[in-house]
Amino acid sequence: MEKRLISGIYRKSLLLIGESVNYINKHLPKSKVVVITDEKVYNLYPAFFQPYEIIVIGRGEQIKNLSTIAYIYEKFIEYEVDRSTFVLGVGGGVVCDIAGFAASTYLRGLCFGFVPTTLLAQVDASIGGKNGVNFNGLKNRVGTFNQPGFVLCDPAFFQTLPGKEFRCGLGEIVKHALIADAEMFEYMEKNVSNIVSRQPEVLQQLVADSMRIKAEVVNRDEREQGERRLLNFGHTVGHIIEERSTLTHGEAVAAGMVVAARLSQQRGMLSDNAFNRMITLLKALSLLVECPLTSTEIIDGLAWDKKREGNGLYFIFLKDIGHADIEKVPLSQLEVLINEQ
Repeated sequence: MEKRLISGIYRKSLLLIGESVNYINKHLPKSKVVVITDEKVYNLYPAFFQPYEIIVIGRGEQIKNLSTIAYIYEKFIEYEVDRSTFVLGVGGGVVCDIAGFAASTYLRGLCFGFVPTTLLAQVDASIGGKNGVNFNGLKNRVGTFNQPGFVLCDPAFFQTLPGKEFRCGLGEIVKHALIADAEMFEYMEKNVSNIVSRQPEVLQQLVADSMRIKAEVVNRDEREQGERRLLNFGHTVGHIIEERSTLTHGEAVAAGMVVAARLSQQRGMLSDNAFNRMITLLKALSLLVECPLTSTEIIDGLAWDKKREGNGLYFIFLKDIGHADIEKVPLSQLEVLINEQ
């Protein structure tokens, strides 16, 4: 097992990489524990949940809203949750976002932790302290920055993941390599067959590398005032695609990364060789998808981006494999670049 630490402003977050969920009790406090999970995870692992009071929610991005939060608050009242109660989110990214937000806002903040059960949740949603829900169809519009006490990442969960959910996590792993680690990207190129076949040692290495990259960035910029914006590579357009299509988060981010890389090429920042390597890897991982939106739809979506400041938007361009750049770009300039694609 490997450990990493994120030192947040209000709480430290311990990342437990490769830890078995069978050892969860040694990481839980002795006070009351309330578990939030979804229907699928609850039915897959019923024995795990027996010792705890459980709140079971639905599945999918459509339930990541304030109505679900209100339901959880009602269950908190029913279970007589107080400030000594520990909230444990067990599930994918949606569960982690909802559990973290509910815990962070009830009674002005409860302690909480995560057991992420999907690849995407282990390398992205559970790490870094962003907890949020969607509002009026806009992704993660309401949320908080608050670190979980721990994140326990058990690789055994990967073997039961449907292919679509598995690929969803691979999209975020590719993103981490593209923005911060050329050697990690090369490792993925050399191990495509092992990744696709879910070879445990290779997957654990990629999870550890992704968590290392994200932990290092968050430790330097927890509240996304500077460097943490790099983690949004592919997400500016990806979130618009996700909101307006049937693509999963990972597929939408992959499509968003392709759009961002093409814009980087147009500006003379990214070589054809680097672009082609990215496309080849995405294709090998079954992540290469055409953007389903028109230029007009993308431009319209940019106007609602939560990272927009006035007439400008922080956009992440790719300079090379392992190197990205944050630039505040006027929306009018982005519109021109997108229309020229």
